[in-house]
Amino acid sequence: MWDNHQTLDLLSNVLLVLAALTAGYLVNQRVLNLPVFPLKEAHVGGSEANGRLRHVTREQIAGIVQSEVRGNFFTVDLEAVRNAFKKLPWVRIAAVRRVWPQGLEVTLEEHVALASWGSNALVNVHGEVFNAAPDERLPLFEGPEGSSLEMARQHAVFNTLLEPLQQNIKEMNLSARRAWRLRLESGMVLELGREQMEPRLERYVLVHGRSSAFLAQQLSYVDLRYPGGFAAR
Repeated sequence: MWDNHQTLDLLSNVLLVLAALTAGYLVNQRVLNLPVFPLKEAHVGGSEANGRLRHVTREQIAGIVQSEVRGNFFTVDLEAVRNAFKKLPWVRIAAVRRVWPQGLEVTLEEHVALASWGSNALVNVHGEVFNAAPDERLPLFEGPEGSSLEMARQHAVFNTLLEPLQQNIKEMNLSARRAWRLRLESGMVLELGREQMEPRLERYVLVHGRSSAFLAQQLSYVDLRYPGGFAAR
């Protein structure tokens, strides 16, 4: 091999390239870690137009900035910062980017709670379950695991149909057999069953408007699972 000039030239060129890459890497690392690129500010805001955050506190933001923002403008670990913010109970989505020359911008999308999910969680307007403490009165959803999205969609449909009665849903239950039951804020229970839930509820609202004198009585339970009417007590 040592008598082959072409091989020696190729080997020499490869070694020169490796040496240049190594030197470049070392210089690059030294430059990146110079104190001339320190991070001096981190702006954290919400994804809405006004940029306000309703649930994430200044103390939580300060704690994450102090513990996770390390290094300088080029070496800060954006993924670690993003993951730290995503662990906050009310954060649904976190986006982090560098802002030249010495800053970070963090944009947080908070969960918008739609209902309580069982006894220890919440469900947001996207039908996603998350763990946080509610700060307002919310309707209660109870259903099989994995049914939160379906229940969120049906809640919107049922509430729209109930608008003429000026009644909101206090509790909504989906059984393991896929049967629906509503409890209104008035305390009335509406049994909708497993099929034709919307037509049944629409029929009840229509009859309620026509027979308001009778239905103004203190009803506690209405079974809408009958093909031609409903039973009430």
